[in-house]
Amino acid sequence: MNILRFNDRGAEVGLLQQRLVRAGYALDVSHLYDEATEQAVKALQAAAGIVVDGIAGPNTYAVLSAGQRDRKHLTEADIARAADKLGVSPACVRAVNEVESRGSGFLADGRPVILFERHVMYRQLVDSIGADDAARYAAQFPNVVSQKAGGYQGGSAEYVRLDTAARVHAASAYESASWGAFQVMGYHWKRLGYASIDEFVARMETSEGDQLDGFVRFVAADSSLLSALKNRKWAAFAKGYNGPDYARNLYDAKLAQAYERYAGAKAAA
Repeated sequence: MNILRFNDRGAEVGLLQQRLVRAGYALDVSHLYDEATEQAVKALQAAAGIVVDGIAGPNTYAVLSAGQRDRKHLTEADIARAADKLGVSPACVRAVNEVESRGSGFLADGRPVILFERHVMYRQLVDSIGADDAARYAAQFPNVVSQKAGGYQGGSAEYVRLDTAARVHAASAYESASWGAFQVMGYHWKRLGYASIDEFVARMETSEGDQLDGFVRFVAADSSLLSALKNRKWAAFAKGYNGPDYARNLYDAKLAQAYERYAGAKAAA
């Protein structure tokens, strides 16, 4: 199912409402994601111990299916810990989690979400084994080694690409993928304080809390990015985190709106 939120409507909303009713929450199956539906989702999330945001995404659906949270899923304690480390309000972290994360840091089979970047693989190979060998592998394996971005397959198929690249040069391959809910690139491992690329990958495989910690390290290592987050300069933060195309996807506006919603909810409480 798609990620659903307040004011969405349609068959998927009706299905969500039916599942909530079966889970014991009293609400009408109206096919409109109304306030009652949002409150039921929040109650389910709170009872399961996952992040309470009123948005029905992969982690919420997993709770509805299993009756309990997956231990890999992000918790309220993870949000609070990240906010404390960065010196920002939990509302800031919640906003970033909503807008910048992929909803779930793991595939259905339990492996972290990844996106393999073949142009990064080429660059890492040049640094590791030299330009001549990098060019040779680019000619032999153009889908995973190239000077141009592309070749994306998505989902579990990205692991096929990663495994192919790992047969060329394992460390460079793992460094050339972005990992988890916040899609932190592997090649940042040393700057972020991990002992090795292997430790970085192992942490990304552990939980969304560890993936959030990777994001925290990434922001903390960039003084401009951290300052933008602390001062809620959303355009500057979105540009620093997503690159110059951030405005095309309205990341700054989405972050501002999400922050105001979470900050307002905290004030109302």
